[in-house]
Amino acid sequence: MAWMNAADGNARGAGPGGSDGQRSARSGVRSRLRVRTVAGQVFVVLLVVVLLLVGVALTALVLQARRSATGEAAGRTRAVAVALSRAPGVVSAMDGPDPTAVLQPLADKVVQEGGVDYVVFANPAGIRYSAQSPDLIGKHVIGPFEHTLAGPTTDSFRTPVGRVVESGAPVHRPDGSVAGVVQVGITVAHVGSAVGRQLPILIGGAAAALAVGTGGAALARRRLRRQTHGLGPAEMTRMYEHHDAVLHAVREGVLIVGGDGQVLLANDEARRLLELPPDAEGRAVSELGLAPALAELLASGRAATDEVHRAGDRLLAVNNRPTAPFGGEPGSVATVRDTTELRALAGQAETARARLQLLYDAGLRVGTTLDVARTAQELADVAVPGFADFATVELADAVLNGEEPPDPGTAQGLWIRRVAVGGVDEDWPFFPIGSRLDPRPGTPEEIALDTGRAALVADLRGSDAWRARSPEAADRVLSYGVHSLVCAPLRARGTTLGTVHFWRAGSPPFEEDDLSFADELAARAAVCLDNARRYTRERTMAEALQRSLLPGALPEQSALEAAYRYLPALHGVGGDWFDVVPLPGFRVALVVGDVVGHGLHAAATMGRLRTAVLNLSALDLPPDELLARLDELVTRLDPAENSGGERDIGGRGERAAVTGATCLYAIYDPTSGECTMARAGHPPPVLVEPDGSAEFVDLPAGPPLGVGGLPFETADLRLAPGTALVLYTDGLVENRDRDLGTGLEALRRSLAGADVRHSPDDICQAVSDALVPPRPTDDIALLVARTRLLEADQVASWDVPFDFASVSRIRKECADRLAAWGLEDLSFTAELILSELITNAIRYGTEPVRVRMLRDSSLVHEVSDGSSTAPHLRYAATTDEGGRGLFLVAQTAERWGTRYTARGKVIWAEQSLVAPEFRFEGFGELHP
Repeated sequence: MAWMNAADGNARGAGPGGSDGQRSARSGVRSRLRVRTVAGQVFVVLLVVVLLLVGVALTALVLQARRSATGEAAGRTRAVAVALSRAPGVVSAMDGPDPTAVLQPLADKVVQEGGVDYVVFANPAGIRYSAQSPDLIGKHVIGPFEHTLAGPTTDSFRTPVGRVVESGAPVHRPDGSVAGVVQVGITVAHVGSAVGRQLPILIGGAAAALAVGTGGAALARRRLRRQTHGLGPAEMTRMYEHHDAVLHAVREGVLIVGGDGQVLLANDEARRLLELPPDAEGRAVSELGLAPALAELLASGRAATDEVHRAGDRLLAVNNRPTAPFGGEPGSVATVRDTTELRALAGQAETARARLQLLYDAGLRVGTTLDVARTAQELADVAVPGFADFATVELADAVLNGEEPPDPGTAQGLWIRRVAVGGVDEDWPFFPIGSRLDPRPGTPEEIALDTGRAALVADLRGSDAWRARSPEAADRVLSYGVHSLVCAPLRARGTTLGTVHFWRAGSPPFEEDDLSFADELAARAAVCLDNARRYTRERTMAEALQRSLLPGALPEQSALEAAYRYLPALHGVGGDWFDVVPLPGFRVALVVGDVVGHGLHAAATMGRLRTAVLNLSALDLPPDELLARLDELVTRLDPAENSGGERDIGGRGERAAVTGATCLYAIYDPTSGECTMARAGHPPPVLVEPDGSAEFVDLPAGPPLGVGGLPFETADLRLAPGTALVLYTDGLVENRDRDLGTGLEALRRSLAGADVRHSPDDICQAVSDALVPPRPTDDIALLVARTRLLEADQVASWDVPFDFASVSRIRKECADRLAAWGLEDLSFTAELILSELITNAIRYGTEPVRVRMLRDSSLVHEVSDGSSTAPHLRYAATTDEGGRGLFLVAQTAERWGTRYTARGKVIWAEQSLVAPEFRFEGFGELHP
């Protein structure tokens, strides 16, 4: 070991791995080099002359200085070895993760400054941590070293570079155990001694002999350079040593084949990989028992790069190159390396990469919608064919309804229903979609649901519990070729939603390594399924709330023939609403509104606004005033909601405000055909005339509700009988694929092409077919009302002189009209109501006073005057002579009220066409 360190890695033999044939070949090469080269002969003569001149002197000096030099070398190396073994940091470096990184620089420094030739650190097993040549690091030391573990030692031996003295010392840990050894060597010739001081004398004595040999050396040098292409002896030696080391130490087989197909050289790795016989060198490649394809490649000499050939149970990558183009004799050099393990690892890496890609694809493809069944089908599709040949998904019924599924451990258990199937073939043999599965004990579903981990059935034929549930279905699955199964639970946020089954038929059976991937895939998909379930629950609640807030049916009224369509958004309930509100005098109010947003908040806001509109409609306000009050109400509600900070609605941080709403309000009077309307940021209505033409109403837009401070303007129209008034929300005309302008024009065209003879319901259906997309993203409300006019004989009116004496005359004329209508039974009550209303108008109002009676589904009495003073209902005492007029009206009429006009007010009372029995006890005396 030591002299190899001193010579910086020069080899002195074939080493443990070399064969006898290899050592014989190298000895033959050296003997031929000595005999056949002139340089060898010249150097022999020169050496003899020098030895004759200096032999006597050198012998004396050597004998004199040997003892002192050897002793000095032993003392120096021993001191250095012991010092290094006790040096701070050496023990920690040997026990550290990278001993070479610390000890190699220390060894180099000691060699440079300590006067020694080499320093070697090694572990207790003799593996080098440092060396003069980096190639030797990590290799075993040469020669015995075990005795150094017991304590400091010093050895002396001869090497080709001279006598070397080497000292070694163990490196002890604090607990006394041996962490390693340190060996320090020095060549005795390098130790300063008398020999060194006498060298000038020897050199002078040998100068003559060297001069004699100069000529011969020059001649030998010239001839040697011609033979070695300019390489000197040292370079030749180094080249040979490197060639030898690389040839036999490399972990790649090298095979040199001559032009005649015979093996010229094979290193140890080639012999091992190709299982060559010991006498392979010198034999033809075809005689070595190799595979025919491999033997043909080696003998042909053709170029090849990483061709894979089988040799026994190995897969070999062979590279073959011809030698002739590079100045050599005809033949080829082949390198062979074993790729069996590499290909196995590459296969595992490819499988892992494919699994990661599948998980990535699942993240993109599963959960694209918030529909539970769609998400389950996406899971089944993404698993095929990358992981399984078939995949089925089973969910609890509660999950499909958006509810929390029961705990599998409860008494009810967890019944699951198959909701999705995917496979490489369409004719899969499993239970159909919609089938219910009972996770019986021992079945894969029961194990997966109970443990929360994927369950493996590597051989379905041996699964008794799985077969026992349905033997016929099991036989059908097995006969189809399905042989193994992995069942993974779908769990998200602590909730078990169901299971997913992965089946294999043509692919290799599932293994234990597949369970972790199945769990990961199922866990990712379960989150998407739970999101869809939660959304389904919220959407169901929002739809229920919205349906409860919307009108269930249109109220009975005779002014309009109306029909509607309401279509909620596919994902997320919105805040669209509509209303048909009967008003006094057989008038009707039409309302359409839209709240921005979706979900529970939008539905609740819609309900609040609809209630507000209904309450304001009861006041019988004009459209612009009603919208102004509604806008004021919204403006007051928002600060009220926000005064205490934002409220969390549904856990999403939404605040309960009602801004972002639009509304259109229209009032139609069937006695005159007049229609008054106003809108707050809402799309304009469409009028479809009796002749079939359709145009948008030129109605000022007005600001959306909640803006405040801006007035609303009205438009007054006179509609002919049979005119269709179409009100709608923006979801009908605007979506992602169609802007508002395009949608409005499409609506106008669809209405213009509608047959005027069609009913409003038919018009609604035609508009829906033409404009409603298959998957609406916003709510759609559509209201179509076709106008009617009261017949002339259904209306009677009189101008009343501003005199109490005219009351009896008007009362008599009204009685005569009732008789003409065939309503004599209502005369008494009608006269009473009219008497009190006319008297009240003359007494407390101003001119002009007018009376109108309307007959349709009921009898309406209207008395108008020029005063805007509101009447008040009084409860007179028994001793009061007056104050009972409006009280009598309130008791005898179905309902009564007051509405204001631009020129005063109208007090009206509605009377049923069926005469009831009245009693007037306690009313006192009635006065006309």
